[in-house]
Amino acid sequence: MSSIEWVPSKGPLVQDTDMRGRIISLLLVAAMLAGIFAIGPRLGGNAIPSASADEPLRGEVDAPEFPENLDWLNTGGQRLSLEALRGKVVLLDFWTYGCINCVHIIPHLKALEAKYHDSLVVIGVHSAKFEREGRTEAIQKLVLRYELEHPVVNDKDFKIWRSYRVNAWPTQVLIDPVGKVVGKVVGEGHHEALDAAIGKVIETFETEQKLDKTALSWPLERQFLVDRPLLFPGKVTADGEQQRLFISDSNHHRIVVTDLEGRTSQVIGAGTGGYQDGSCRQARFRLPQGTVLADPNTLYVADTENHAIRKVDLASCQVTTVAGNGRHQYIRQTDGVSPGTPLNSPWDLAHRDGQLYIAMAGQHQIWVMDLEKQVLRRFAGSGREALTDSQRHWAGFNQPSGLALDDEYLYVADAEASAIRQVGLGDNDEVKTLVGTGLFDFGDVDGVGNRVRLQHVLGVALWQPADGGAPELVLADTYNSKIKRLNPKRRKVTSISQTAGVLDEPGGISVIGDLAFIADTNNHRVQRLNLKTGQIQPLTITNLE
Repeated sequence: MSSIEWVPSKGPLVQDTDMRGRIISLLLVAAMLAGIFAIGPRLGGNAIPSASADEPLRGEVDAPEFPENLDWLNTGGQRLSLEALRGKVVLLDFWTYGCINCVHIIPHLKALEAKYHDSLVVIGVHSAKFEREGRTEAIQKLVLRYELEHPVVNDKDFKIWRSYRVNAWPTQVLIDPVGKVVGKVVGEGHHEALDAAIGKVIETFETEQKLDKTALSWPLERQFLVDRPLLFPGKVTADGEQQRLFISDSNHHRIVVTDLEGRTSQVIGAGTGGYQDGSCRQARFRLPQGTVLADPNTLYVADTENHAIRKVDLASCQVTTVAGNGRHQYIRQTDGVSPGTPLNSPWDLAHRDGQLYIAMAGQHQIWVMDLEKQVLRRFAGSGREALTDSQRHWAGFNQPSGLALDDEYLYVADAEASAIRQVGLGDNDEVKTLVGTGLFDFGDVDGVGNRVRLQHVLGVALWQPADGGAPELVLADTYNSKIKRLNPKRRKVTSISQTAGVLDEPGGISVIGDLAFIADTNNHRVQRLNLKTGQIQPLTITNLE
């Protein structure tokens, strides 16, 4: 993909009560307006120089040193410095953990670390967009979820970001073994260029005997991770007819099926990450997220990190791939795509009348698959990341990550804009924003319409109260670690106060009657919430063996 630049949709001054969003938007706009910076063209520019076969590759300007008094992860708490890393090639990865484009970079970073294990040091520079993302303990959990093994520094005040003149997530900066900046790239799709440049820098300094191939290692955060029955569960689907739950046990790379009391009846997936069809014991997933039932014996799974849709025959317990091929790709053709076409981070699913709706988070679109015809097409979203209401194909989405259906609308948890969107079905092809006002407008504010502030909401479910009251939406307001109710007619949002301080980044929610089942992701459990009384209690998973 081309570079991803977070530009406020309404100009530099975002109309928002959340000061962090306003400050970040001003920082980004200032960086973009600055153009070429005094610190040097290689630092201010946007390209890694090409690695010519006949010429050495080295930097031209000094790389700014890391500030003191920052929190470090995957180093045993040790502060790293560029001075101490002399002799190593260093790759800085500027990221923020809710950004899907940053997540797409992770496999490429791991590949580079493995290939150049004795010469390259990757350092993640986490410069947080959302308030929640700036907390070291929250970053630590994300480091564990994505199994990062390189050092990560919490650049919560954007000190390193500003010193390197960064203006977008993700950005990678390459530094040579004598501490000079070789260049930088912005956005996705630069793996081959980085690979070639790193190889050439290594060759240059190895020839000059300035390359240090001493193995480096630090204590990893994973030493603090205790295995549990569930590990970072991302989504949950509640089946009222059969009285069962389908839990996306994401970091065990499997789907756990239980009754409503938590007694396990089925485990789908071998329990280790991979990409393989077959029986429930043989099949492999990678960080699966949303699931949906098409009928009592057919479950579909958004196999997010495999960029695929998997079908599970629950009667025979066989897993097959029905869309995607295990590889990631930004998709330019958006209509009539074959099931074997690579997909782009499918995050959640909804189903009605043989149509499978897909929240394609990495594509910033909603797709639909005709299950009988086996054809995929775009349902809504231009592909441009924006909070834009319009007709379905012209509307802009922002990393859609949760879906819910009623008779008239598809509801979308539009995560990066902290918004809830309403998409018309049938002849009604309008997209309307119920709450949320922009990419940098976020916080924790109840109220009506544009006064509401959410923070990276990942889950949405439809609730029809058992007493016949007006239907509402229930939201997993992920970075606020709360469950909230939204009246879609009045656009009124109310927090369920009993969930505050109990949940930790809930990623998904599903409702049966007046009971909501919550994927309490960072607490490694499912919670059961009575939407009428507010009573909440953890679901104990048993018989998992």
